[in-house]
Amino acid sequence: MKGEGRSSKKCLAYVAAFIIFQGIVIAVFALTVMKVKSPKARFGTITAENFSSGNSNGPSFGMDLKAQFAVKNTNFGHFKYENSTVTVLYQGMPVGEAFIPRARARARSTRRFDITIPISSSRLTNTANLGNDINSGVLTLTSQAKLSGKVHLMKVIKKKKSGEMSCIMLVNLKTRAVQDLKCK
Repeated sequence: MKGEGRSSKKCLAYVAAFIIFQGIVIAVFALTVMKVKSPKARFGTITAENFSSGNSNGPSFGMDLKAQFAVKNTNFGHFKYENSTVTVLYQGMPVGEAFIPRARARARSTRRFDITIPISSSRLTNTANLGNDINSGVLTLTSQAKLSGKVHLMKVIKKKKSGEMSCIMLVNLKTRAVQDLKCK
């Protein structure tokens, strides 16, 4: 009879320790694996091809930017994003756009693919500084993209997230190289 009380107290202590241990495991799991972060969208390498410039009816330029686009997913679930576009701007005005088809970035990996962005100054309404920039041999371009989608965790939890990109680049017109690419 004396041993029964002691063994039930031991059993109760083991059950309490197990519950505390499970609580800690669940808390760690919820704070690390289940924490959903926004994916990152970035340009990798960029080259300028087929550059042309004119000055007959005012300064103008055209080129194709060949870029590697990367979607970095640091989550423990895959990121499924919808169709989107990358817009390239000169002094805040759009000069080129490229389509990004919907796809999926696997868990904890980076999805890379190539895109071509046709750039033309024909859409510009104000070309006051364009002639000076072309003559200097360096064009400053910015680019923007937003990939909206969902992060799928364990095929049960779905969280809406979006990856945004904002880049500044200098295009050297003499060497046809993109210099100083800085993305946020």
